[in-house]
Amino acid sequence: MNAPLKIGIIGSGRMGITHHSIINTHPDVRVVATADPSMVINKLLAKYAGVRTHRTYEALLREGGLDAVLLCTPPAANHAILTAVRQHGLHAFVEKPFVLSATQGRELAASFSGAGLVNQVGYVNRFNDVFFQLRTLVSEGVFGRVHQFRSEMYSPTIVRQQKGEGWRASHANGGGAIYEMASHAIDLINFLFGKPDLVKGSSLTRVFSENVEDIVTSTFLYKTGLSGLLYTNWSDASYRKPANRIEVYGERGKAIADQHGLKIHLPEANEAHGLAAGWNQRSITDLSTPVPFYLRGNEFTRQLYDFVDAIRMNRNTRCTFSDAAATLEIVEAIFADWQNNKSELVA
Repeated sequence: MNAPLKIGIIGSGRMGITHHSIINTHPDVRVVATADPSMVINKLLAKYAGVRTHRTYEALLREGGLDAVLLCTPPAANHAILTAVRQHGLHAFVEKPFVLSATQGRELAASFSGAGLVNQVGYVNRFNDVFFQLRTLVSEGVFGRVHQFRSEMYSPTIVRQQKGEGWRASHANGGGAIYEMASHAIDLINFLFGKPDLVKGSSLTRVFSENVEDIVTSTFLYKTGLSGLLYTNWSDASYRKPANRIEVYGERGKAIADQHGLKIHLPEANEAHGLAAGWNQRSITDLSTPVPFYLRGNEFTRQLYDFVDAIRMNRNTRCTFSDAAATLEIVEAIFADWQNNKSELVA
């Protein structure tokens, strides 16, 4: 029997505590150390979680004795941290959007993969049962040739005037709707259809924020003829919490999916997939497979358990550093397209 994997967690904020709680339930894992600048958090974790605590990631890495780390720190800091993690020969799971540069993302992807180290980024939509089922239906040709899609994300994150304070108020810290929200919708597009070949008609709109966008729109084009629309709004007070939604239109039907359910319309029945002619509806409870521990959604547990399995089986995860770098390439293309559009409007 293999010895338990020894995990260190860097960053004990909201997502760090979430991931700590989940991965600590895995029978093949022991969380043994954490790093966070907060003395209060460190005292609580040492007392109630029984882990060794550190104020810095350097101290955690110097102590040694780890197999992997979960990195839940602001993306602006992640390149330096991951470079050090790679030098210590540790597998790494990182919260999205990973880093803030596609160049850095590709560099880290090559570095970790070249060293045979498992690497994963926390784009949880890839582990949601509804979206994974939609990907299966698309790849197996249930909708025939797909002509168009619309990927959306909404949240009530910023619903009042901002004074330019906090990490969300600066792109340099990973703030703005494009990094915080649109990256999820973009990654879902890449997961379902592959990375688009061209980005056009992008718009970044401020509603309440002074220095970053609150609404993101863009058009994605593919050499195959496929096209799609991206719309993200993190200032929509009609939503209680973040929500992803995607519509897919093909020559033999359409689908509408969110985290909670899937609606499919087909002109003809598809017996192989148990789909009748007309509308079919499947909820998350129809599609979901159980997980050993539930917190925030099955997908959060499934992605971390996949990380552990990938280490044990020496295989890739469902969302590698390379996958996340591809999402950053589209983010950068949107920024560049928006700047070009602004210049044309001024002219």
